[in-house]
Amino acid sequence: MALLETQKLTASYGTGNVLHDIDFSIDEGEAVGIVGPNGHGKTTLLRAISGLMPRSSGRILFAGESITKKAADKIAASGLVHVPQGDLVYPNMTILDNLLVGGYSNASQQVTQAQLGKVFGLFPRLRERTGQMASSLSGGERRMLGIGRGLMMADIRILMLDEPSLGLAPVVIEQIYQAVQDLRADGMTVIIVEENVMRAASVVGRLHLMDSGQFVWSGTPDEMKENKQIIDTYLGA
Repeated sequence: MALLETQKLTASYGTGNVLHDIDFSIDEGEAVGIVGPNGHGKTTLLRAISGLMPRSSGRILFAGESITKKAADKIAASGLVHVPQGDLVYPNMTILDNLLVGGYSNASQQVTQAQLGKVFGLFPRLRERTGQMASSLSGGERRMLGIGRGLMMADIRILMLDEPSLGLAPVVIEQIYQAVQDLRADGMTVIIVEENVMRAASVVGRLHLMDSGQFVWSGTPDEMKENKQIIDTYLGA
């Protein structure tokens, strides 16, 4: 049984559907990438799954139970963590306080401290700057903080990352994706939305290409690299 599954999922911002009958699934321990042009529904899919926008129709199953009508905070508390595009950190709080907010639902302070150690292991730069205000961070540091805050929850079942490389310098992108590789090595289930197809392909086992709110192709990274039509039409190579 899939850990997460959408069945004929449709979603709208109120002026026509953005997603059209999306069937998607991911197994525990798997990494899946959702790629394609900007403005074609990738971010909307994550927002619909995590409850940040209304769904028009269809079902969403998480660990065998419907979360279609659950509120976003309840979905997050069940272990489905969404790190949004742009990170949305709290600028007038320190790095440490931003991270502690992410562990609000943990069972104890000891659990939160253990998660904090894991985050600092992935992103040592955050440990060096715990008292620094988030407003003073670089774009790469904010991205690390956004991901780290999502990882502060102890009982994560799925981590959903929206455009983790967007707007970052190559050296920072390498650091972010090394952290994703480390999480994958520990068995984390990951969904990555990326415009940078090759970056996503470096850490996932399956890719879904989205265009105009629909999946137009699905397969492995190697199958995508061998598909000249897909490359010429969508990837500009």
